[in-house]
Amino acid sequence: MSDTPTSTSTPAAPAFDRRMLEALVCPRTHGTLRYDAERQELISENAGLAYPIRAGIPVMLVDEARVLD
Repeated sequence: MSDTPTSTSTPAAPAFDRRMLEALVCPRTHGTLRYDAERQELISENAGLAYPIRAGIPVMLVDEARVLD
């Protein structure tokens, strides 16, 4: 008998807790952030950056942020 799971589905990533937006600010401008649920990013309009959310955890590093068009 094998210990390998038979399901091929991958578990869903944990959801981002929107209550975190009350405590999080942009590390560059210290301004507010907007949550983009579709792209799983936190947007800083003032900095022109989008911080990724990975496995439900915001990555608040300027070096990891995507520059907005």
